[in-house]
Amino acid sequence: MKQALIIYQSKTGTTKKYGFAIRDYLQSLNIEAKAIPVQNYTLEEIENADYVFLGCWTSGLFIILQHPDKIWSEFAQKLPDLSNKKVVLFTTYKLLTGSMFRNMEKQISNKIKRIELTFKAKNTVLSEKDKKELQNLIS
Repeated sequence: MKQALIIYQSKTGTTKKYGFAIRDYLQSLNIEAKAIPVQNYTLEEIENADYVFLGCWTSGLFIILQHPDKIWSEFAQKLPDLSNKKVVLFTTYKLLTGSMFRNMEKQISNKIKRIELTFKAKNTVLSEKDKKELQNLIS
């Protein structure tokens, strides 16, 4: 069975809930999925995962200078090589994501081959578009 690891940094709980929505949907597609905060991941969990989802809330000004928070950035620096994994980025936001994904990718660019997908949400619900993209990713 394929395995997915969803690792998130959440400030108010929205990103956590969105990460769990991703987990729940992947489980409905027969993917063994686990969602955990950045502080709790282990190298073994990452090694065993086929898919690694990295999530953070959008920090910065409302419409410019969006970036991952310090906790996520420190976590990203410690990540092992993910070049043999399918990597997905996700974020939650209030108004706009702006440069969020570009800044997240910059922090892990030396650890990945490419980003497979990006997901963003103002709430904790996976859209039908998100679900379809997840189905395509795992098929």
